[in-house]
Amino acid sequence: MKDIINESLSKAISYPEYRGLVSNLLLEKKSTGPNQSDDLYNYSLLNDRRMKRLDKTSKLTNATIDKVTKLSTPQTWLVLTEGWCGDAAQNLPVLHKIAEASDKIDLKLVLRDENLPLMDAFLTNGGRSIPKLVALGENKEVLFTWGPRPSTATKMIADYKEEHGKVDAHIKQELQVWYNKNKGENIQEDIVSLL
Repeated sequence: MKDIINESLSKAISYPEYRGLVSNLLLEKKSTGPNQSDDLYNYSLLNDRRMKRLDKTSKLTNATIDKVTKLSTPQTWLVLTEGWCGDAAQNLPVLHKIAEASDKIDLKLVLRDENLPLMDAFLTNGGRSIPKLVALGENKEVLFTWGPRPSTATKMIADYKEEHGKVDAHIKQELQVWYNKNKGENIQEDIVSLL
């Protein structure tokens, strides 16, 4: 496991570098990842706009600031993501703000499809769901994982899937409305509970 983590860390980029990568690919009418399609490009374009907005408007709660400023040991937050992922677009700006609030958190991002051994070590219910945060201690030990969605959103999707048998456009729309109303508070509650 340590070799897989070290390999992914060697390819990791910062949040600003990730934002630049996604934006530059969009100029070429591309998304991240090996698969390219109009749909993935359009999702990436929408997500780039979302992230720009969230970078400006996301606010940390007092509870989050209090918790992260009291961390005593360094952590590396290694996050698997892709530019076309709607959940990543909603959550990465908040994770970035949390990391920025602490001198003990180093946020690093890797692309899922370029780091499948890491992704496969941290599946969610057997799937390669992203974003996936793997928090590492000073010796690269796994402290906790989080993702791909805040706990309330995870329950929304699970309940809908149970009732309707699948995730469809309707629940995806409801999920985006929920993200907009929640303003990143649920992910902050989740992360604070894990620290």
